[in-house]
Amino acid sequence: MPSPATPARAPGPAPLARRLAAPVASLAGVTAAFAYVGTVDPNEPGHYPVCPLLRLTGILCPGCGGLRSAHAFAHGDLAAALGANAVAVVGYGVFAVVMALWLIRAVRGVPMRIAVAPVWWWSLGAVLLVFSVVRNLPFGSALAP
Repeated sequence: MPSPATPARAPGPAPLARRLAAPVASLAGVTAAFAYVGTVDPNEPGHYPVCPLLRLTGILCPGCGGLRSAHAFAHGDLAAALGANAVAVVGYGVFAVVMALWLIRAVRGVPMRIAVAPVWWWSLGAVLLVFSVVRNLPFGSALAP
């Protein structure tokens, strides 16, 4: 126990392996998911469930075509990935940037905190809504999987 005259030392940064555990585990999980989708083709019926919204209403949701997009992306076919679900491909890019920042900050010992203002969440929702509406209209058929 330190004496009253000596100030207590602040704990130092956690060891590198401990700081990297969460981002590396997250990256490993996403890599495993992409590996699975890359191996089990969603274009063949019976491997994955059908989108409930599409089955019940015939309307494409913003995620429809996401598995086909991930499959094409895992095989390096960016054109097919964009054709299946362009929003998903943008999401892959955003994920890659966030992962890179998280790994860099973990190595440097700086905590990763993402604070997203509500206006960004509302904007994302609006983009997904417009994407969903347009891909279900005749002139937006290029956005349909």
